[in-house]
Amino acid sequence: MYQQMIFVNLPVRDIDASKKFFGELGYEINPQFSDETTASVVVSENIIVMLLSHEKYAQFTDKEIADATRTSEVLVALSAESREKVDEMVDRALSLGATEPRDKQDLGFMYGRAFEDLDGHTFEIVWMDPAAVEG
Repeated sequence: MYQQMIFVNLPVRDIDASKKFFGELGYEINPQFSDETTASVVVSENIIVMLLSHEKYAQFTDKEIADATRTSEVLVALSAESREKVDEMVDRALSLGATEPRDKQDLGFMYGRAFEDLDGHTFEIVWMDPAAVEG
């Protein structure tokens, strides 16, 4: 079966700062698809976050680029393998300059926290109990 990929394209003010931020979170930056206007962040084999300078991003749309520090344009949710990994990821992001936009969500079978990156894009890190998903 064909494994579809997702490319999340996000406008950023400073490519180098964003590459450093996501690299220090533990993600690989694919140099083959990165340059001075673009950074290709490999989240997984099938998930790539493309960080684009505002000038580069504007080449793909005639719409005004959202200021993610003031408006919400997308919520990116990523799974984690445990509650501890949720906390590790968000705490690491906070140590790198991210902010935490809301309190953690703990529903017992599901646990999540969020961080906003250097440009205000919201990333939700979520763990769900595999037993709850199966049942």
